Amino acid sequence: MNEPTTDTNISLDTEGYLTDFSQWTKDLAIRLAKEEEIELTDQHWEVIKFLQDSFRDSVPLSIRMIGKKGPVSIKEFYSLFPGGPLKKASRIAGIAKPVSCV
Repeated sequence: MNEPTTDTNISLDTEGYLTDFSQWTKDLAIRLAKEEEIELTDQHWEVIKFLQDSFRDSVPLSIRMIGKKGPVSIKEFYSLFPGGPLKKASRIAGIAKPVSCV
């Protein structure tokens, strides 16, 4: 990761995840993605929307579930968010770190 996002009005936990989803914006997502060295494409935004919708519906997230029900295959998911796709995608989406992530 590059320099962490620092905003006095944005609440992040010690791992860099938003603690208040209502603070999420597309601009914040773009900044968080840059920290992860990811340039967001339409396909990234589809995944982010899927993750946020699942989070709102209290659906437990896992890489397998995203591969089965999400907008991309598992292989595409890894390609879009290399080096820890669920952790990185969740952070950029502004949702809590999924329980399935260590």
